Amino acid sequence: MAVFTPVSDDQARTFLRDYDLGDLVALHPIAEGVENTNFRLETVGARHVLTLFEARTDAASLPFCLGLTDHLAAQGFPAPRPVPGREGGWIGRLKGRPAAVIEWLEGAWLRHPSLDEVEVAGAMLARLHLAAAKFAGLRENPVGPVTWRALADRSATAATAEDREILDEAEALLLRLDDPFAGELPVGPIHADYFPDNVLFQSGAVSGVIDFYFGCNGPLAYDLAIALSAWGFDAHGVPMPDAVAAFRRGYETLRPLTDAEAAALSRLGEAAALRFTLTRLHDRIFHDPTKLVTPKDPAAFLRRASWWRTYSAAGPSMVSGAS
Repeated sequence: MAVFTPVSDDQARTFLRDYDLGDLVALHPIAEGVENTNFRLETVGARHVLTLFEARTDAASLPFCLGLTDHLAAQGFPAPRPVPGREGGWIGRLKGRPAAVIEWLEGAWLRHPSLDEVEVAGAMLARLHLAAAKFAGLRENPVGPVTWRALADRSATAATAEDREILDEAEALLLRLDDPFAGELPVGPIHADYFPDNVLFQSGAVSGVIDFYFGCNGPLAYDLAIALSAWGFDAHGVPMPDAVAAFRRGYETLRPLTDAEAAALSRLGEAAALRFTLTRLHDRIFHDPTKLVTPKDPAAFLRRASWWRTYSAAGPSMVSGAS
């Protein structure tokens, strides 16, 4: 359950004095996500999301993240617009944390999407990249190679048993990949966390793309590799080649990859596997049992790396038969 910081109705009412949203009707915890505290905020005649940003979210990055969603929404992309307060800013403070009110988007994420829905999700990621191209904000990747090294070093101070074995494999991958983003790869604003639980569907169509708080500037193909790693494998890290092919096919209907991107995709897939292995490993080793969040299995992401090493750089029609 993604509630690290409880908020009472009275505290919410005090916070809402800075907004033109009407009186509070109800405040419900949202049991999704593992980074920030989220509530469904109901006021008279409206529904929004109230988010309190926890330690991993750098407050200085919020203008980029919220600005990107606002930019996308202004172009008709289904991203939630942040709600400005009476003084015009998007970011307030609640319980000692940065907090924001975000537009509520209807729909639900799909736990078992069909191949058609996976393809639709791929096309929507391409649409995101195209719509974000003129966004002027700049943010360095908050979980890039420098952070991978730091996560591995800290994990090494306490890893034992299975966690130590995972860390040893991750260390070997760190050494082998070096800088996986080298080369002439198109860059721009990316989501960097385009998992199924951040893509809402309604009646077979994407109704919302949410949670841009890892958003940054980076290689567009790396964003695709993260998404393929999320949509193209089951919960245990077993590859689903038809889903990989469907997502990539959907993406390339709107934004075909350059030759350099296609050639780099295998390497970028390994990088995506490494990134989520290390964050999940770190979070499991240093898990605070008082927080109502169950750590995710880092081994499930590490398993993706070996598959990515054999991934073909061929186009979507060629990939569907991969194993």
